[in-house]
Amino acid sequence: MANLNKVFLIGNLTKDPELRYTPQGSPVTTLRIAVNRNFRTKGGENKRETCFVNIISWGNLAEICNQYLQKGKAVFVEGRLQSRNWQDSQGKSRSVIEVRAERVQFLGPKTEPGVEVDLGSEPDLELGEPEPESSQAEDSQLGA
Repeated sequence: MANLNKVFLIGNLTKDPELRYTPQGSPVTTLRIAVNRNFRTKGGENKRETCFVNIISWGNLAEICNQYLQKGKAVFVEGRLQSRNWQDSQGKSRSVIEVRAERVQFLGPKTEPGVEVDLGSEPDLELGEPEPESSQAEDSQLGA
């Protein structure tokens, strides 16, 4: 049986990125984005639905996202769904489904006036991070 776990999202950051480091020193950034869906009801009324999604990036990608992104910026995210389970401070079991970023592309202007950003020699400026050898170990280090 074939399986596929691939996510493509375009949205805007709802707050500034949050950078933290695992006890082993690996950088991890959480982005929270809003993805809008516009549609028309059967009655002809225009509506908008907004879905809020947490995006997790690791390594160099995490540091670059933290350095150059801020609330309101538009991004294209390519990644996969992942779930995490943990116990909160009261001992209650918690779980979350989020997107593990494999690539983040900044949309809109590449720089603000007077700011020069060099993300590499790639003409597309797509940022990606190879999958760590032990994805499960890193995921379990996040906690909540």
